[in-house]
Amino acid sequence: MKNFVFELCAESVEAARAGEFGGADRIELCSQLASGGVTPEPELIAAAVEAVSIPIHILIRPRAGNFDFSPDEFKQMQRQIEQAKSLGAAGIAVGVLLSDGRIDVERSRELVGQSRPMRVTFHRAFDETPDLSEALEAVIQTGADCLLTSGGADDVLAGADAIAQLCRQAGNRLNIMAAGGLRLSNLVRVVRHTGASYLHGSLTRRSANGIEGPANFGAKLEDDVREAMRLLRNEMKLRSGLDFAGASVEKIER
Repeated sequence: MKNFVFELCAESVEAARAGEFGGADRIELCSQLASGGVTPEPELIAAAVEAVSIPIHILIRPRAGNFDFSPDEFKQMQRQIEQAKSLGAAGIAVGVLLSDGRIDVERSRELVGQSRPMRVTFHRAFDETPDLSEALEAVIQTGADCLLTSGGADDVLAGADAIAQLCRQAGNRLNIMAAGGLRLSNLVRVVRHTGASYLHGSLTRRSANGIEGPANFGAKLEDDVREAMRLLRNEMKLRSGLDFAGASVEKIER
């Protein structure tokens, strides 16, 4: 049985520190999260790597918008990968699509190879592909270690059935990381519905007026990460109890 892995999506050194202090397993560092995220500046990467001891993965995406990158943009991504590697990043999140929306296996595989020995996640470009089952096999062909996905849906709960199917299809060939609107309020439901052991999110909060935004930096975000890890530990205990004792050992708080 796999242990849970929680990756906090962060846009600042302060958020990365809060993630580490709260117990997150690793950080995905990006900029412009509101527009889907782009590669952070080298100064931010260097500062974050210096500030925390847990692994930091860097989003490699030269611009917002589609994932059909021009030759010049592809070269820029290659430079960004070398920069992330030289600055001490532990991994990257990357992905390239063809003009028809299918996975560009050739160029994605080239980026994966260039990234080693860093770990590689194929990011949510996957969710824009026309056939998720076919796309999963293509991502596996790229050599990526992990796939970040909302199951092709707007958020992780809406795509939970698809994520569960992807987990079954992938087996031990690839780690499936559930993402997209992950919150404390839905974390346990996502875990139970999808069967995913890898989770990714910025732990957004819904305010009184219904507008979503990232959890406040500092103590509040740290507390939210700590609570997410508590929920995952409790779920792990529950799974262990069911697997080895035939009954649950702890009721999970919703």
